[in-house]
Amino acid sequence: MSKSYRIAVIPGDGTGPEVIREGLKVLEAASQKFNFKYEKIIYNLGGENYLKTGEILPESVLEELKKVDAIYLGAIGDPRVKPGILERGILLRLRFELAQYINLRPVVLYDKRFTPLKDKSEEYIDFVVVRENTEGLYCGAGGFLRKGTLDEVAIQESINTYKGIERVVRFAFEYARKRNKKRKVTLCGKTNVLTYAFDLWERVFHKVAKDYPDVKTDYAHVDATCMWMVKSPEWFDVIVTDNMFGDIITDLGAIIQGGMGIAAGANLNPQGVSMFEPIGGSAPKYTGKNVINPLAAICALAMMLDFLGEEEAGLKIEEAVKRVVREKLESLAAGRMGYSTTQVGDLVVNYLES
Repeated sequence: MSKSYRIAVIPGDGTGPEVIREGLKVLEAASQKFNFKYEKIIYNLGGENYLKTGEILPESVLEELKKVDAIYLGAIGDPRVKPGILERGILLRLRFELAQYINLRPVVLYDKRFTPLKDKSEEYIDFVVVRENTEGLYCGAGGFLRKGTLDEVAIQESINTYKGIERVVRFAFEYARKRNKKRKVTLCGKTNVLTYAFDLWERVFHKVAKDYPDVKTDYAHVDATCMWMVKSPEWFDVIVTDNMFGDIITDLGAIIQGGMGIAAGANLNPQGVSMFEPIGGSAPKYTGKNVINPLAAICALAMMLDFLGEEEAGLKIEEAVKRVVREKLESLAAGRMGYSTTQVGDLVVNYLES
């Protein structure tokens, strides 16, 4: 008997609906080829809905999202809405409310033509960043004193708990085993300056490492991590880090793998509802032009299917994406691919079906 999944779809803002459209096209082809069923439930959350109704993420919708098998997200961000309102009200709230404490970001180069790094080919860029996703500076702890005056003070606190660190570090070690490549986990931190938060991170990291004698360990300051990601990305296998540093180094990772058009990510609750998305944002200047690269959204779909247990479907979608990148595209950048958004989606479907 074929399995069936309830998938919440949030097309979102800007080019989000365009890339999600192509992802859903691939999902339909995959369901036919690999014999699974799905029900998609569309939620029109984002800037347009907020401007019309004043609602960001209604409680009723949040309760419904807690009952689906996965969430497929296009993008959040509308230039007509003050920055932070939609991002905190939708993205961060979903991560916190659904306890999506792992942000998983593969950094994989599919074609050496598209990395800006000199003399680095596909075998040099293949690692994963495991970012803590619900603590750190993103908790919103802090406030203002004497706001609006010349004596104003702004405080933003980084919250790090033993439990929060332990579960993300353990996930990183398990993931290194699952990848079975270098079997190496690198802790990215700043122990020489952030002597409280990363003292705890370091102690937990080494304690958990004792349970994984088959996995090598390493440490690098965040600034050194950025340097080595550019100079010697082949050193890395799995990088584990906190929320802020993870946010920064994953964008660097996206660029060395070819750009935001190919960068996909997952917000995981290994025991609950997870959310999958392209990480490039809404790219409003390309909205409606049918030129945006949908491959990041399609790769996010592959990650979603793998998480749901449809590993073969996820793998074959990724293989189809690789073929499209290597055999068809002139660039991974919007408007320069040599194909439209719709055509790129069709190419992936054709390779998947064949």
